[in-house]
Amino acid sequence: MERESWQPFVAAVAGPFDQLTAHAPDWAIGLGTITVAVAAALACHAILMSIARRLVDSREVFLQSLLAQTRAPTRLALVILALNFAVSATPLDPASEAAAHHSLLVAFIILAGWIGIIAVRLAGQIYSRRLHTVAGDDLSARKHLTQVRILERMANVLILIVAAACVLVTFESVRQYGVSLFASAGIAGLVAGLAARPVLSNLFAGLQIALAQPIRLEDAVIVENEWGWIEEITGTYVVVRLWDWRRLVVPLSYFIEKPFQNWTRQSAALIGSVMIYVDYTVPVGRVREELTGIVSRSKLWDGQVVNLQVSDAKADTVELRALVSAANASATWDLRCEVREALIAFLQREYPQALPKRRAEVTLSEGARRALDGPAPERAGAAVERPADRAP
Repeated sequence: MERESWQPFVAAVAGPFDQLTAHAPDWAIGLGTITVAVAAALACHAILMSIARRLVDSREVFLQSLLAQTRAPTRLALVILALNFAVSATPLDPASEAAAHHSLLVAFIILAGWIGIIAVRLAGQIYSRRLHTVAGDDLSARKHLTQVRILERMANVLILIVAAACVLVTFESVRQYGVSLFASAGIAGLVAGLAARPVLSNLFAGLQIALAQPIRLEDAVIVENEWGWIEEITGTYVVVRLWDWRRLVVPLSYFIEKPFQNWTRQSAALIGSVMIYVDYTVPVGRVREELTGIVSRSKLWDGQVVNLQVSDAKADTVELRALVSAANASATWDLRCEVREALIAFLQREYPQALPKRRAEVTLSEGARRALDGPAPERAGAAVERPADRAP
């Protein structure tokens, strides 16, 4: 009974629809079918995403991130699926149907590459969440984090290359060109190799950096006479954050081919030196005691190294070298400045005679010495008794 009751309604709706499609051109029917399919896919995706957001707890940060990153790919997947059904149900000529299926194939390859990149990114995020990096201290965490970042970018590059190659292979003209290229691969291969040399050198440099770890994220380095920290490592270049907030961008292959200084290769702790130039009368033992007191009161000292030595003796001054250690490069620099300032203040306050001074020996001629000793009585204008001046 229920089915028989629906038949008049179906016939009433299908009749005008059949009359409309009977007089409509094929392109209009196809366009309408594709539009309805895309709209239905978008509506279905919106409903599913809304349900998923309601089911996922707001405190689940990873699941929230997963939904946010997969929102666009899942929407594209539903649209491709709907278009596939729409093309199959639409009356098209063989050329148009072949073009439509080819476009869907290209879209599916792009979707697969997109999903691959998101999967690599999520895997890196899952692994990185277990690493608690404290810049300059946790070397193991920074090592693994650097490997994850480099390998993630290299995997993304490989996925893009494979996806682009798969897309190009779907075109008949490109496939024929590839066969002819391989047939004459001598000169063409040489030219392609020379053109791709910078890309390949950076790719292999990234692999070597990930395995050998000459640099890590937040390593303190000196590159091109500039001091800073490794801020970012990409697939082609490295960004060095300099001490004055500038950014030095260096090719990835630079750290394989050229020497550079890494201040945090094995440990973040560093020894800093402070040079003080004083007079020969300086009490070295008293200055050494004061240095120990200065670093003992400082919050920057790590309690490892403190020493004072006479490192040189010049013509006018004595060179004192103070060695102090701190937990990282920034703390070492600040501690050096603090020690230098405190030692200068100590010498000014306690031993001002020990500050640098220049000595000179002046030798006077006989005439100059007589002039300094004082003039003779005749030249001084003193009264001199003469015989003619005596009283009778």
